[in-house]
Amino acid sequence: MNRIKCSRDLQSHPFQATSKKFGLQVIASTVEMSKKPAAAEQFVRLLVAAGKASPSPPVGPALGARGVKSMDFCKQFNDKTKNIVAETPIPTVITIKPDRTFTFITKSPPTPFLLKRAAGIEKGASNPGTEIIGKVSLKHVYEIAKIKQQDSNLKHLSLQSICGSIIGVAKSIGIQVVH
Repeated sequence: MNRIKCSRDLQSHPFQATSKKFGLQVIASTVEMSKKPAAAEQFVRLLVAAGKASPSPPVGPALGARGVKSMDFCKQFNDKTKNIVAETPIPTVITIKPDRTFTFITKSPPTPFLLKRAAGIEKGASNPGTEIIGKVSLKHVYEIAKIKQQDSNLKHLSLQSICGSIIGVAKSIGIQVVH
């Protein structure tokens, strides 16, 4: 008796059929497709100006590629950041769920931005080790540390250690900390 194999030679397969007329035994096997894993949440990290989110780049393409309506995010983001000084860059982490809904978390502005604003300068030094382009006091550093301590990833640190980190960032962009 000739045997036709569909994908695997399964002797006791439930879909086994025999055709006596042609002397063929056909084994039909069902190949189980690998189940698609449940879609995981996606994270998108953006730096968006407070109160200035719009569907144009970088927000629109980043969210549109993942099937999220960027206009909904822009409305919610602008509403949440309306009390922050305009043009302040706000790091934002957007969590996109498999059903294309989203949540987002805003963090405090980047440390270099806060230091440059406190020093009253537009741009950091081109040679930070040798060139000093601005000065900030320890009081400014302390106030920046209080702002940064509100972030969830820095809550466990003391103000003193956050101040030390801020002083290091100040040196790296050419700002001198005066006592």
